[in-house]
Amino acid sequence: MAQLEYSEFQSAMLDEAKRRRKAAKIIAVLAHFLGRDAGVTVLEGLTVADIGCSAGFIADELASAGAAHAFGVDIDVPGLRKAAERFGERVEFVCADGTALPFPDRSMDVLVFNHIYEHVVDPDAVVKEMHRVLADDGVLYLGLGNRLGVMEPHYKLPFLSYLPPSLADRYVRATGRADHYYERFRTRRGLRRMLAGFHVWDYSFPVLASPERFAGGELFPGTVGRVAQSTLARTPRPALRALLPVVPTYLWVATKSPRRPLGAGLPQPPEPVPTP
Repeated sequence: MAQLEYSEFQSAMLDEAKRRRKAAKIIAVLAHFLGRDAGVTVLEGLTVADIGCSAGFIADELASAGAAHAFGVDIDVPGLRKAAERFGERVEFVCADGTALPFPDRSMDVLVFNHIYEHVVDPDAVVKEMHRVLADDGVLYLGLGNRLGVMEPHYKLPFLSYLPPSLADRYVRATGRADHYYERFRTRRGLRRMLAGFHVWDYSFPVLASPERFAGGELFPGTVGRVAQSTLARTPRPALRALLPVVPTYLWVATKSPRRPLGAGLPQPPEPVPTP
């Protein structure tokens, strides 16, 4: 079932400070992958689109990072209205379903698909459509929730995403969080299968180990953050790989051609995600 007017019942979509911090992280990851200096011109000369933009904060930041053309796409009409009122002079907002993007083939240099797939009816169809509109040398940024992450991110209930739909519905009703549980998460293997048409690089651990590089300090604030960063930077890669199945969120960069990240200087460099 499509979640229309999502911003009306998920207040996090209107948390401007948090959304802009997420945008900073996205732009920093893209800067590293593209081998560009972080700054206001990271996306200079590129055509970009935020798929599932809602109130438009991330799309606005993409435009501010130098994009030649910036688009925001969603079916959230109230969110799009708010976005157009504030950012319409520099971002073009479009009401469209992700399974029928209103762009020509190979017309987008950068696409952002951040924490969206679990909300859409047919994420495989959306990924196929993004593959169509992405340029042959384009880049797709993905923030992907993991079904096996212990704490469900929207309702803050442990193991909610592990359950079959009928039991998940009962769980959210019993806790008074919602009437139904609409989100449908996938495991790491399922996500990689969904992106089988792409070459994928995993930035999950690099971002956690280098928060200052990727504007990710809000993930582990304060003393806890410094300890976590130090631990991750020193942890052998095989040990980190063992944790991958239960990482709550994957940060991936995908391309249609076999490109490699052009950035360097990370204690935990990104690695390719093999096709299952």
